Amino acid sequence: MNIIFSFVLFVLGLIIIIKGGDWFVEAAVWIAKVTGIPTILIGATIVSIATTLPELLVSAIATRQQLYGVAVGNVVGSLICNIGLAMGLTAFFAPVAIKKDSFTIKSLFMLFAAGAVFVMARDLIVSKQEGIVLLLLFLVYIVMNIWEFKKGDSENKDNSKVKYDKSNAKTYIFKFIVGAVFITVGARLLVTHGVAIAGYLGIPDQVVSLTMIAIGTSLPEITTAITSVIKKHQGISVGNILGANILNILMVLGVSTATSSEGLIINIQRIAFGNLVYSIPQTLYLDLPVALTMMLVLVVGGLIFGKISRTIGFVLFLIYVLYLAALAVLFL
Repeated sequence: MNIIFSFVLFVLGLIIIIKGGDWFVEAAVWIAKVTGIPTILIGATIVSIATTLPELLVSAIATRQQLYGVAVGNVVGSLICNIGLAMGLTAFFAPVAIKKDSFTIKSLFMLFAAGAVFVMARDLIVSKQEGIVLLLLFLVYIVMNIWEFKKGDSENKDNSKVKYDKSNAKTYIFKFIVGAVFITVGARLLVTHGVAIAGYLGIPDQVVSLTMIAIGTSLPEITTAITSVIKKHQGISVGNILGANILNILMVLGVSTATSSEGLIINIQRIAFGNLVYSIPQTLYLDLPVALTMMLVLVVGGLIFGKISRTIGFVLFLIYVLYLAALAVLFL
């Protein structure tokens, strides 16, 4: 199997996982409405969880295969990509207004969750017990979301059912099943051939997961951000990105860790400078600090100025580019 074949299958995995995610979310929302689940719960749980399924399955599959660098890299890379690429470019082209109360609660919760993971990982392993703590925090976040929707969105009080239609039912059931299969197959292709590409290029598989895989699984957030600029509804992207990051940290890492045999191990990477070779935990010394720095810029800037300005967007995107440059220098 050569690198071209692996790259083709990797791209195929991206296409499959994106289409599968789109079908699964559409069908999940229809099923929820038909069964009479309140729109509050649909928005706060079903849609947000469904859109994070690509990251969840990629990291869970990688964990089961003991590819811990891929599992962690996919999550942290998605955080960096969501803020630096999606949010950075969105704000640079069109400043984003924020709802201060909602932004404050969610952004601070995101910072807290990311900080908790950093502390958990300092001993180079996120244990199964710590994974359960992350899942409990995920439940807290869901409750927070439901409370916020109930308090602030009067439209959510209309909980009428969608009329059951047999012709529609076949279509949505098909999309639900095939979408779930596509996400699973796409995730396996991403993990298997992402690792293969890393091997061919002689770089750590964690670097591929931080870049190529992370961008692939973050495409829904990137697409939403771009669409929001075109339609002049940039505010949508802020809540979407904050929510996606929180779910990545708490749900994806939590499930991956809790279902692993020994916990999520933080890989040690060998970095060479001339004749000197250093062994460092890249996640702790580079990836998570970059993610936390981006979060601080986003949160502090948003709270001070009441919006995500072009300057903040430029700074976020610049950090993202410098981060990619650092990875290239260190590992290519």
